[in-house]
Amino acid sequence: MTDNLKSGSSSIFSFFTGAGFLDLGFEDGGFEVVLANEFRAEFARGYEYALAAMGRKSPKYGTHIGSIEDFLGAAGKKKLLNQIKQERNAGRLVGFIGGPPCPDFSVGGKNRGESGDNGRLTRVYFDLISELKPDWFLFENVRGLFRTLRHRAFFDEMREQVRQSGYATSERLINSIEYGAAQDRDRIILIGGRSKVFGTKDALSVNWTAHTMFPRSVLAELPWPDQGPFGGEARRPAGIPDQLTVSYWFRRNSVANHPNATHCFVPRAGLKRFETVAEGDDTRKSYKRLHRYRYSPTACYGNNEVHLHPTKARRISVAEALALQSLPASFALPTDMTLSDMFKTVGNGVPYLAARGLANTIKEVIKGIEPCD
Repeated sequence: MTDNLKSGSSSIFSFFTGAGFLDLGFEDGGFEVVLANEFRAEFARGYEYALAAMGRKSPKYGTHIGSIEDFLGAAGKKKLLNQIKQERNAGRLVGFIGGPPCPDFSVGGKNRGESGDNGRLTRVYFDLISELKPDWFLFENVRGLFRTLRHRAFFDEMREQVRQSGYATSERLINSIEYGAAQDRDRIILIGGRSKVFGTKDALSVNWTAHTMFPRSVLAELPWPDQGPFGGEARRPAGIPDQLTVSYWFRRNSVANHPNATHCFVPRAGLKRFETVAEGDDTRKSYKRLHRYRYSPTACYGNNEVHLHPTKARRISVAEALALQSLPASFALPTDMTLSDMFKTVGNGVPYLAARGLANTIKEVIKGIEPCD
C-alpha cells in the first residue's frame, strides 16, 4: 500500500467538471484528479485557466472535452479502463466524482426529469459507474431529484442499479452552509463503495457530520437580519457568525481587487429597478438583493436569476459570485470569457468548502482500504 493510500488518498476521474470547484475541493482534501471531463469547451478552458492562475497542474490524463457518453463507446471505454488500471497498478484506489446537469430535476428549471436532454446524463453517469466499476463514487445533484416524487423514483432506480452492480451506498441531503459557505444551497449527495473493496453489501458507513462546521439548523435558528432600506445602515446582529455572511466573503476575497471584479452585467434601462429593491429582499425569483449580514440564496444564475449587490445599484460581479461559492481568492476565470459563460459555470459549481468537506468525509470512509481489480 502506498503512503498516499494510507492517508486516505486515491485517484479521481472527474465528470461534468465545469470550472472545477468540486475537483479543487477534492484536491485540497488530499486526492489527485487525474482526468477531467467537460462537455462545454469554454468551461473546460475556464477550468484550465483557473488551475494555471493558482499555480496548479492540470490532470495527468488531461481534460476530455466532450460528452460523458464518449466513455461508453468502445474506444473511450478502452482508454479509460487502461487509465484506471494504471492507477490501480500504482496501488491507488479509483474514485469517480460528478454532478450531472440538473435543470431537468430542478423545481425552478425545466423539470423534465430523466427524459430531458440533461436529465438523461444522470443515467449515463450511473451506467458508467456500473460498467467501469471504480472503487468508490460520489454523485451530486439538486434537491428536486431527491424530494420531488416522480424524480425520487428515478433516483431510487439509479441507486438500486449501482447496488445491483456491487456497491454499498449512503446518501444525505446536505446544505452548503453546514460547511461554512455563506449560501443556502441544498444538494443530494450519494456516495458508493464497491462491496468487494469495502467489505459490506449493505449501507456504506459514512459519518456525514464529521467535517461540517455548522448545524443545518443555523438557517432557521439564528437571528438573521430582515430586509432593510437600500443604502441604509446595517449591523451584524449578535450571534451571527461572520463567516456565514456575504460581507465576510466579499472582504475575504478582496472582490474589488479581483481579476474578475469588473465582470458584471450592466442594465440597459438605467438604475431605477436596482434602486427599488430593499437590502435582503430575496423573496422574488429574480432581482434578489443580498444582505450584508446574511447568507446568500443559492448562487444559480440561469432562468433570469439575478442577485443584486447589497449596497450598490448593480448586479453582483463574477468576483463576488466566486466569493459566494467560497472559492479561494486566487481562483479566477479568463477575462475574455463571455459574462453568460462566466456566471453559468459559477452557478453550476459546488461551493468549494462543501466540496472540501465531502472530500474529507470520503477520506475517512476509504482510510486503510486496499485497491482491488
